[in-house]
Amino acid sequence: QVQLVESGGRLVQAGDSLRLACAAPGRTFSSYAMGWFRQAPGKEREFVAAISYSGGSTRSAESAKGRFTISRDNAKNTVYLQMNSLTPEDTAVYYCAADRMIAALTARRAEYWGQGTQVTVSS
Repeated sequence: QVQLVESGGRLVQAGDSLRLACAAPGRTFSSYAMGWFRQAPGKEREFVAAISYSGGSTRSAESAKGRFTISRDNAKNTVYLQMNSLTPEDTAVYYCAADRMIAALTARRAEYWGQGTQVTVSS
């Protein structure tokens, strides 16, 4: 069992930056690929970014490329999502997810999900 706890979501203005964090207590964190997803009101949950268990490989959605960066610190059992140049279209609940395979995350599948953290971007 992998418990995922997101933090860092809040109300920001367009153009601001924000860093989300997802902590995963336990000794298995470094065995999992990690990902970030988001779900806006009335929309399906969408893939944002993923990172391999070692951090050596990343994947990003087109909407995230150039603005969002995923990273991880296995010593701290934490994965991050740095978001820059935020727009109101980035408003959503952001979810952290874990799976043994990064390919599963990019296919919007995950073995474990966090509860989500709300990001609201005002214009």
